[in-house]
Parts: sequence; C-alpha cells; structure tokens
Amino acid sequence: MITVMGATGHTGRKVTEILLHAGERVRALGRSEARLAELERAGAEVLAGDALDAAYLTRAFRGADAVFTLLPPDLQAADYRAAQDRVSTAITTAIRDSGVRWVVVLSSLGAELADGTGPIVTLHDYEQRLKQLENVNVLVLRPGYFFENFEESLDLIRQHGINANAVDADVTMPMIATRDIANVAAAALRTRDWQGIVVRELLGQRDLTFAEVTRILGTRLGKPDLPYVRMTYEDLTATLVQTGLSADVAHTYAQLLRALNEGLVKSLDGRTAANTTPTRFEEFAEELAEEFARA
Repeated sequence: MITVMGATGHTGRKVTEILLHAGERVRALGRSEARLAELERAGAEVLAGDALDAAYLTRAFRGADAVFTLLPPDLQAADYRAAQDRVSTAITTAIRDSGVRWVVVLSSLGAELADGTGPIVTLHDYEQRLKQLENVNVLVLRPGYFFENFEESLDLIRQHGINANAVDADVTMPMIATRDIANVAAAALRTRDWQGIVVRELLGQRDLTFAEVTRILGTRLGKPDLPYVRMTYEDLTATLVQTGLSADVAHTYAQLLRALNEGLVKSLDGRTAANTTPTRFEEFAEELAEEFARA
C-alpha cells in the first residue's frame, strides 16, 4: 500500500494514476470526497480529510509501505507561514506515529534557505522537521518552476492579449512539468531503494525565461506577437488580492518572484543527466493551446 497526499492536485493525481496503472494499491488523500470519487472509481482507496488533522493523517499513513507528502496551500491564510507550519507539523507527527518507513516529499529548489523565498520558506521549515525523525527514509524532491503555473496565463491572454508577471523577462530558471515530477516520485515510492535523508533536484528539460515561454505559448496559440509584460511587485500583489488571495499570501508570492529575479531559487547541484527530465515546454504548450481553444 502506498499513500498519496494531495491526490486531486496536479502532482498528486499523476502520482496516484501512475501507481494504479503499475498495479499498486493506493490510498488517495484529499480534502474533497467528490473530487476523490474519480480516483476511487479507478481503483484507489480514498480517504478525505484535513491535512491539519494529525490523527486523520496517522490513520491514512498507518500500514503504508511508503507515503507521498506535500503541503497543500491555503490561499486565504492570514499568516501563510504559520498556517503551513501547522500542516507540516501535523504531517511529521503522523509520519512518526504511523510507523511508515519511506517518505517522498515534494519540496522546491531554494528550500535550503530559511528566509527570503516567499512560500518556499515553509518547505524549508518542513524539511527541518523531517530531519528530526528517527528510522525514517526521506527522499526530498526539489523541482524547479512548474509549467502548470502558466495555466493561469490563459485568462490573461484571452482577456487582455498579454502574458504578465513580476519576473524579469530574461531571468533564466529551471522549469518542469509535474508529470515528470510524478514519474520520479512514483518510481521512488515503488522501489524504496534509498536510506536516510536524500535530496534530489529535478530541473526539467532545460532552463527557460518568461520571455521564451511567452514566445512558445504565443506561437502555439496562434498569437506569435504575444507580449510579455513585467508587472511591478505592488501591482501583482494587488491583482492577486483582487482574485481572492489573502493579503499575506499575495505578499508571500511576490516575495517568491523577487527571489527568482535575484537568483535565490536555483540549483545547488547544477544540471546533470540525473536531474534533467524529458518533457519540453513546447509539448506542454500544445496542451495549453487545446485548453485555450476549448474555453
């Protein structure tokens, strides 16, 4: 049995589907029974609950050979770091009390830093808690910027004819498809072939800039002249609050973008064959174009 947190999200769903396809028994966790229903029909055991509830997580982890964990975001939190700290405390408590021996953790590049990286600091805090566990083998996956973040660009392109963010157009960074993260995570959950705490970076197929992403996306959407607009941090924060994020979450996200611009969120290992993954942004852009056409 393998337990998967966040099984209705981008990465967790893909991990669950890969494991089910491989014939593994999977216990899929999420907040919503309705959203878990599709995975139950696909053969997963499902268990809905709140990731803040250590007792729920302990039940979900108990009896599992391995567990995939992540910190589900609370986009309305008045204090994002404090809210995520409560979640990571509940998860580490459940790992300890359930007796599970192998844990795969979704973290991020930049998680070695204790401050200055916006939401990534909560993953730093989580990693520090995991280091205090005894007799648990932990694989920490630190991927780059998700391709899926650009799904949010589609409405902006449709309504205003631009792609925009507060990242400088020509800042280069590793970007990755969540399917590639899921493939690595699922393989590790099945093989359980590491000991102690291991950190593995995942850097995607190549480094990209927001300008290059916009050019590729514009070409796929039939908008080859699609411009990229560099927003101010203040304008971005105000826009995020207007879309429903709390003021603290919006400010925290702006901190992340500043950290990207300043080169704080980066690979420590450098690109290698082992941390390079196959999916090109051009492939993902085709999927975004199909989604754009359907709307």
